Amino acid sequence: MAATAPDLTRRAAIRATRALQTANYWLIAKVTLGLLALLRRLPADSALAFLDRAARRIGPLAGRHRTALANLRAAYPDKTEDELQAIASDMWGNMARLAGEYVFLEKLIEEEDEHGLPARVEVVGADIFLDLRDNPAPRILFTAHLGNFELLPIIAAKYGLPVSALYRAPNNPYLAAALMEKREATMGDLIASRPGSVFALARVLEDGGHVGMLVDQKFIDGVPTTFFGRPCQSSPVLARLARQFDCEVHPTRCTRLPGNRFRIEIGEKVVLPRTDKGRIDIEAATQTINDVVEVWVREDPGQWMWFHRRWQIKTHGRKRGR
Repeated sequence: MAATAPDLTRRAAIRATRALQTANYWLIAKVTLGLLALLRRLPADSALAFLDRAARRIGPLAGRHRTALANLRAAYPDKTEDELQAIASDMWGNMARLAGEYVFLEKLIEEEDEHGLPARVEVVGADIFLDLRDNPAPRILFTAHLGNFELLPIIAAKYGLPVSALYRAPNNPYLAAALMEKREATMGDLIASRPGSVFALARVLEDGGHVGMLVDQKFIDGVPTTFFGRPCQSSPVLARLARQFDCEVHPTRCTRLPGNRFRIEIGEKVVLPRTDKGRIDIEAATQTINDVVEVWVREDPGQWMWFHRRWQIKTHGRKRGR
């Protein structure tokens, strides 16, 4: 059947929209990568300090700043507006430093101490890293968007503990390609978050490996949970994999310290709730993981990304009618 005039017009509009979006992505990537190339010419500490100061001025002008403040007010009803603004300012500084550290990551970790570890990173729980290395078994290491969370698989590898990390690529394909190249050079095995990624994680665990997961983002049609006492949707993937392989789950986090230094912490395994039949309870286990992350965020609220719409409830429900 020949296409009608409205069909041809609609297809042309779709092609034009996609072309404009591609051009927009290309332009944004060129500008961003160009600025990062200029930044690379500066000393690392000076450049990161500059980004921090700039973000604290520019961040409050962004629409996401209003989202951050709304989330902070709901999470901390007893704090004053000045206190909430200070947390939001710290958040923007942290996010800017995180972006800049992609440029300077090699420089930040190249200086090593007497144990061959990055001198700028202190490790809490080194004995656990060594125990996991010396007693191979499938395990899941989870973390949150705190400090520079990209350092976790790097430090684990320093202890001879390779971790296959699940990551979400940027929507911009040009930035995603550049970021992937940068990550692969330092972080090892990476698994892109897309349909089928759960099977890739399962294969790693089936082979007795370790996987790393970020667990503090919203998840459409996810498990109903709470975070800071507010309803939200959370990914059940960690709990399902832990139940399938009956494997240990360890909390790991990164805290940003003064002087462009970091603290990496790994804890003992988390005891996940189980059903009467002895299997891991998916919903209760997911809530347990949320509770661990909430403790972390409360300890360092300025290092978490409050502009994320963590409490937005969304579903893939079908629309009725046309």
